Amino acid sequence: MTWNRSEEELRKLLDDVNTWHPNIKLDYKIGNSLPFLDVQLTNNNGILSTSVYHKPAAEPYVIPFASDHPRHVFSNIIKTFIERAARYSSTFEAFNYERRYIKLIYSSTFIENEFHKFFSEYISKSQFLSLIHDEQKYFLMRKEILGQPTPRQSQVAMSAALADIDNDPLDDDERQQPKSDPNKSEEKISNISEKFFTHITYANEICIKYAIMHLKIHQQCTQDKSSAIASVVKRTMN
Repeated sequence: MTWNRSEEELRKLLDDVNTWHPNIKLDYKIGNSLPFLDVQLTNNNGILSTSVYHKPAAEPYVIPFASDHPRHVFSNIIKTFIERAARYSSTFEAFNYERRYIKLIYSSTFIENEFHKFFSEYISKSQFLSLIHDEQKYFLMRKEILGQPTPRQSQVAMSAALADIDNDPLDDDERQQPKSDPNKSEEKISNISEKFFTHITYANEICIKYAIMHLKIHQQCTQDKSSAIASVVKRTMN
C-alpha cells in the first residue's frame, strides 16, 4: 500500500489493524524503496517505479553452465530473465541495469547470442535493432511483452478450459451432506434449513475477515499521491 501521511500515523493504523482479529497479523516494512516478492518498488518524489529485486545471498544463475542440462534449458533461462526484466523494469535505466546483471550469469558469447535472438523476435513488427539502445524502442517492446500472457497465466487458462465441472469428484463436505428425501414434496418442506446448506470453512472465514480489514484500511487511506511505501504481508497464525 502507498501512504502520504506521516510514518507515525501509518504505524498507528497498522498496529490498530493487528487488533481486529486474533488469527490475522500483518507484518510490514516502511520505506521509500522496498522489495515485494521479486519486484523492487521505489518512490522517487511521488513517482513510483519498479525493477527486478535480487536477494543478496542468491546466486545469479539458476543452474551452472557446466552442468549436463540440454543447451535449450540455458536458452530458456536467459529468455525468461530478459522477459522478466522487460516486464518489471518501468524505466529504461532499470532495464539496462538488469541486462548487465544477466550478462554476468553465463559466458559473454552465449549471452550476447541469446540477447540477439530475443530482440530479433520484434524486428518484423517494429524498427528494432538486434540490441535495444533507444528508450522509445524499449517502451514499444515492453508494451508488446506486457500484452502477452505469462506462462503461469497461460497454464491457468488452459486448466480452466479443460476443467470438467460436471464430472469432478465430490469432496468430503459434499459427500457428507444429507440426501434429499424423494418422498417429500416441495410443499411439505417447512424448515428452510432443509432447502439450503451453507458451509463456510475456517479458511474462507479468515479470508473474508481479511478482505474486510483490507477494505477498512483502504477507506482510511488518502487518495493523494504517496510519499512512502508500506509493504504489507498477510500472515495467518496457526
